Amino acid sequence: MDERDVLRVGVCAMPKKVESEPMQRILAALTSSRVAHFEPMIFDAKTLFERPIHGWPVCDALIAFHSEGFPLERAIAYAELRRPYCLNGLREQRMLLDRSKVYEVLARERVPVPRHIVVRHDGADVGRTDTRFVEHDDYIEYCGERLFKPFVEKPIDAEDHRVCIYYARPLYGRRRLFRKTANQSSVFEPGWRRVRREGAFIYEEFIPSEHQSDIKVYAVGPEYAYAERRKSPVVDGIVERNAHGKELRFPVELSTAERCVAATITAAFRQFVCGFDLIRHADGNAFYVNDVNGFSFVKGSQSYYESCGRILAEHLARECARSAAVDGERPRSAQRCSASDGSTP
Repeated sequence: MDERDVLRVGVCAMPKKVESEPMQRILAALTSSRVAHFEPMIFDAKTLFERPIHGWPVCDALIAFHSEGFPLERAIAYAELRRPYCLNGLREQRMLLDRSKVYEVLARERVPVPRHIVVRHDGADVGRTDTRFVEHDDYIEYCGERLFKPFVEKPIDAEDHRVCIYYARPLYGRRRLFRKTANQSSVFEPGWRRVRREGAFIYEEFIPSEHQSDIKVYAVGPEYAYAERRKSPVVDGIVERNAHGKELRFPVELSTAERCVAATITAAFRQFVCGFDLIRHADGNAFYVNDVNGFSFVKGSQSYYESCGRILAEHLARECARSAAVDGERPRSAQRCSASDGSTP
């Protein structure tokens, strides 16, 4: 096969993510496509963390996404040096690490989000409380805006999953959410009235959800979105599992408006593959987006793997062809990179 017919796809992510079954299934579906001949190039841990970026493999397209521990700044520098087509924008992934910026983008794009306020308790000095923030037993007030309990307290740092929900009388307490530990995802702490005062947080209206469930949406481009419903961790903190030990999730049919929001989110954040969280109000008349996660994939759905692989194959082939036309009708991997290697981050 002529080298010009091979499209080299760099896969740049934490090894645990690359080696996961969903990612392997997606790559298998991609490489079995008849749209083009794709050759995955896995950037291993040694490459990610030790090799200078000018020594990283040269590719035509790059699938790169952040998760805990990922060297995002090195990946950004590599993409700027080699200029592959990036499936998910890397600079935009910085934005996903700040929940307040995520809400700003969603609001600008007129995506419905919960009513919220952003409070930086520490300001410039850690431990200094903003005097514009006032706390009462049943509500908080910031810059004249009141938010009554129950409300949700989220760290602005998207990597911090210590989310709390504060309740008013007669419950008086908070439910502390965390990443699943065995069969537990939250715990209720009675008598806890005061919010945390060190750090920066989003305080948002608590939305009672339809069927007491959350909806996880997995978008692939502007026209495909798969969704699953799971029991909300705010119910009792007990994770429901099937006979195989997997968390119980059920496919959900998205409305036309929800699908439009999925397309808006992938475009606004330049994340072709993008997961986000959606809450349908218990009254059935509204929905809200309360988190955007970036590159996410479904677990255990063959139909999703096949659809995702097919869409990625068509999209990457089209974008690489467009880049090749600009660069001289050859894949960038078959050319010498004209950029200077320069210094290495």
